[in-house]
Amino acid sequence: MNDTTNKSENTLPLTVGAADRLLACADGKSALLYLHILRCGGFSASRAARDLRCTPDEISRAADNLRRLGLVSSPEEPLPSEELPEYTGRDIAERAKTDSAFEGVIFEAQRALGKMLSTNDMRILFGIYDHLGLPAELICLLINHCIEAYRHANGDGRMPTMRYIEKEAWFWVRSEVTTMEAAEEHMRREKRSLQLTEQVREVLQIHSRSLTATEKKYVDGWLELGFSPEAIAVAYDRTVVGTGKLTWKYMDRILRDWHEKGLFTPEQIEQGDARHAPAAARAAAKAPAAAQDAAVRGELENMRRMYESMRKGR
Repeated sequence: MNDTTNKSENTLPLTVGAADRLLACADGKSALLYLHILRCGGFSASRAARDLRCTPDEISRAADNLRRLGLVSSPEEPLPSEELPEYTGRDIAERAKTDSAFEGVIFEAQRALGKMLSTNDMRILFGIYDHLGLPAELICLLINHCIEAYRHANGDGRMPTMRYIEKEAWFWVRSEVTTMEAAEEHMRREKRSLQLTEQVREVLQIHSRSLTATEKKYVDGWLELGFSPEAIAVAYDRTVVGTGKLTWKYMDRILRDWHEKGLFTPEQIEQGDARHAPAAARAAAKAPAAAQDAAVRGELENMRRMYESMRKGR
């Protein structure tokens, strides 16, 4: 290779010290992963697995090895900026011509969204494919999942933007949802969470609107603590009795107090937190014991009178 060729090529910042450590460890996959991180300017496990034709476990072991060698700090974390590279229209067009998988992603995105993608839409879509490294079939699933979730939140006929889809793609990468199996499990969990949220919304007597962001944060927190809609219904009842209305902070304190005590079901709450029951209920619980005490006292009084009568009759 001549000097002119060398000068025209870009270089990677591979130091002699880094090269020595890679050679000493004698692990080809670690060396390839390190070059991949340098070339891409950051780490994406799914992209590295695809580009290097390795399994996720192989990439994970190579990343651990690079940490032990002191060549990277935390390669499993996404780039902190969470910004896609600035691809040119020419970059994207050339890739679409030579990469049938990406061409299929473009077709599915336009079909699902019902429109031709703008230049910026194409840049985002290509970034999800090229930079985040999500497989083509997973991106198609992601797009349709975002459409369904957006319509549920905002009404039929509404469509998400590509920025919305990009945000969800970053979330999938951070959560290691990078295979079809992981995506299916993730969507099952989301569907179950959505069902529980809807049940809680009904419990709270919120019928004509969706939860606000703050309200949803409360509800998500209660569900994450392990409370069922039935247990939340008990907390709602006590909140309304105590304050006369739905008071979110008051109800949150009740549920977190139960969490600290390990009370999660209506049965556990009834047995373990009886001191917070309404006064009428406490009085009703005491009534049988009080009646029994009165009966005993009455019987003793009758016996005393009989004894006195017998003494006088002697």
